Amino acid sequence: MALSATATRQSSRNPGSGLLLGFLGSMNLAITLLVTVGIASIVGTVLKQNEAYQNYIIKFGPFWFEVFNALGLYDVYSAAWFLLILTFLVLSTSTCIYRNAPQMLHDMRSYRLNVRFSSLNAFHNRHEWRTNSTPAALLASLTPVVQDFGYRIRSEQQGDHLIVSGKKGAINRLGYLFTHVAIVVICLGGLLDGNLPLKWRAFTGDIAIETRDIPASEVPPASRLPVTNPSFRGSVSVPEGSASDMVFLTLRDGYLVQPLPFTIRVKDFRIEHYETGQPKSFESDLVIDDAERNEPLEATIAVNHPLLYKGYAIYQASFGDGGSELELRLWPLLGADGTPRDIAGAVFKDLELDTSVGKLQLELTNFRLFNINPVQEEGKEKTLRNFGPNFSFKLRNERGEAVEYENYMSPVTMDGRDFYLSGVRYEPAEPFHYLYIPVDAQGGIERFMQFNTWLHDLERIQRIAGETAAQSLPESKADAPELAAGLTQSMVRLVTLFAARGFDGVVEEVEASVPEAEQSSVLDAYLKVLQTMLAVMYAELLTENGVDLTQGISMQDSVFFDDALTAIGALGSYGAPLYVQLDSFRHIQSTGLQIARAPGKTMVYIGFALLIAGVFCMFYVAANRLWFWIDTKDGQTRVLLAGSGLRHQRDFEKEFVRLQQILDARFS
Repeated sequence: MALSATATRQSSRNPGSGLLLGFLGSMNLAITLLVTVGIASIVGTVLKQNEAYQNYIIKFGPFWFEVFNALGLYDVYSAAWFLLILTFLVLSTSTCIYRNAPQMLHDMRSYRLNVRFSSLNAFHNRHEWRTNSTPAALLASLTPVVQDFGYRIRSEQQGDHLIVSGKKGAINRLGYLFTHVAIVVICLGGLLDGNLPLKWRAFTGDIAIETRDIPASEVPPASRLPVTNPSFRGSVSVPEGSASDMVFLTLRDGYLVQPLPFTIRVKDFRIEHYETGQPKSFESDLVIDDAERNEPLEATIAVNHPLLYKGYAIYQASFGDGGSELELRLWPLLGADGTPRDIAGAVFKDLELDTSVGKLQLELTNFRLFNINPVQEEGKEKTLRNFGPNFSFKLRNERGEAVEYENYMSPVTMDGRDFYLSGVRYEPAEPFHYLYIPVDAQGGIERFMQFNTWLHDLERIQRIAGETAAQSLPESKADAPELAAGLTQSMVRLVTLFAARGFDGVVEEVEASVPEAEQSSVLDAYLKVLQTMLAVMYAELLTENGVDLTQGISMQDSVFFDDALTAIGALGSYGAPLYVQLDSFRHIQSTGLQIARAPGKTMVYIGFALLIAGVFCMFYVAANRLWFWIDTKDGQTRVLLAGSGLRHQRDFEKEFVRLQQILDARFS
C-alpha cells in the first residue's frame, strides 16, 4: 500500500510498540490481506452462498462437503476467518494512516522554501537566465505568468537570494489518504453487516440453530432473534393473499427465525412468460402493515426494484407455488381391482393412503404451471418445448422411506406418439427416470390401466391361458390334456412374472433355473409363449372395448400394444403401487422475498465514493512544483528555474518548456 511504502519512522521511546506498528503498517501484510480478501470474494461469488447443507452434499459429496464446511466456504462473508482478515486489514490500514497522514498533510501545505542552489541545479527540468532587472521586478514579472499556469506561489528572502516556490495539484496526496480511508470504511461496513454479535452468540451457544422442518410458530425462543437485530439477510415465501412478519436466516445446517417490526401482505403476484413458457418478468404488489403508521403502505416490487422501508430492503427474489389445490385420481398398479378413486389435496399438505402394500403417505411438494424441457426427436434438432403443468410428490412408507415422483398433467408427444410422463428417483442427487404411459385412442390412460389390471387378474389369466393352450394342441394326442395343463401353467407363470418384474424378470428366471447351454433356446421359447399370451389378452381387451377386429388389429392399436408392454415391463422398478394422475387444479402462486437489514451499506457506499475520489486524485491530478532561485552574480541578476512533476512527466516537460519560452521573452 502506498502509505505503507512511505512508512519509515519508528518509535524510539517504546521499541515494542514500534515493532507492532511496523508490522501492522507493513506493505507485505497489507498486500497479503488484500489478496486473501480478493480470493475469498472470488470463492464467495463462484460458490453460491447460504444454500441448504443438503444441496452442498449432493453437489460435492460427503468428503469435500466436510472440507469446505470446515473452511467456512458456504458463508464466506460471515466466516470467522474472513471477519478476522477484515479486522486486521482495518488495523493495518489505520496504522498506515496514523503514521503517514500527518506528514502527507504537512507536505500538501508546505512550499518547501528551504532548498539549495546545488539541489535545484541538479534537476532534469531546469533553466537559467541572466538579466539586468532587479529581483523585485523579476518577482513582479514572473508571478502572473506562473499563476496563469495554475500554480500557487510563495516567496521568501533568504540572505543574499530570493526563493520563489510554486505548486499545484497538491490534492494528489489526498488520493493516497482517500484510498486508505476508503478501505477502512468499506471493511468497517463489512464487519458491521457481518453480524458479529450473531456469530458470537452462535459460537457461545446462546442461540440454537433449528434443523427441524416445523411451522414457524413452533420454533423455540432459542432459535429466534430479537427484532432489534442490527443486520441480517433472510428470505421468506409468501403465497398470494397471505402475510408474514418474519423471515428465515439460513445458518449452517439449519435456520433462525428473524421477526420483523411490521407485516408484509402479498396482495397480488404477477408473472409474464415468453412464448416458450419461460419466465420473462415477475412482480409483487405488497402491503406493509405497521403499527406506527396511520394507514398501510402499498408498493410494487420487481426484480432489481426493491422496496426500502425503515432501513429494511425488500427484494423480489423468486417465485414458486403457494399451496395450489389439486384434484387427483389414483390408479392402482397392483391387484385385480383397477377401479380408480379421486382425492383432493394441496401442495405442502400430506395425505394418508391405504394401498395394496400398506399405508403410504402422499406428500405433495410442488406444482409448476410451465415446464420447459429440451426435446431430441429422431432425425430432428434439439428444441425446447413446454410440457405443460406437472406436480411433484413423495410416497413415504411406514418405515419413513420415500420415493420422489413428478407427473405431467397432459400427454407429451414423443416421436409422433403421445405419452403420460411420470418421473421417479430414489435419491435427491439422481436425475428423474421416466415412465412412458401410452395414450389410447380416446386420449386417456384407461385402456393401459385396464390392460395392466388384467395382467394381475389370476382367474382371467388362467382362463385365457387354458383356452389358448387348448387351441394350440391337437386333440388327437392321447396326452393332450396333460400337455395343455402344463402349457397353461407355464403361460400363467410367465404372465404373472412379467407383470411383476417385466421382461427382465423372465430373463433372470431363465438364467437362474436353466443350464447355461440351453438358456438361449429356452428364453426364445418363453418369450414366444409370453408374446402369444399377451397378444391374446390384448385382443380380448380390444373386443371388450368395442374395437372391430374382423380386419385384424390396426397399426395404431399394434403400436399401443408395444408401448404398453414397454411401460408395464418398467413398473417393477417404478416403486409405487399406484399412479397419481392430475385431473384439475387451482393455481396459487407464492412470491419469494429476500429481506435485508444492512446498516453498513451506507458506509460501504461512502467508502466506494472515497475510493473513486482517491483513484481520481492519484492518477488524474498531476502534483507539480516549481522553484525560482534569484540572486546577484557578476553584477547581474541570476534566475534559476527548476521543477518536478510527481506524475505525467511528459506533460510536465511540455508545460515546463512553454513556461520557459514565455519567461525567455520577458527576461530577454
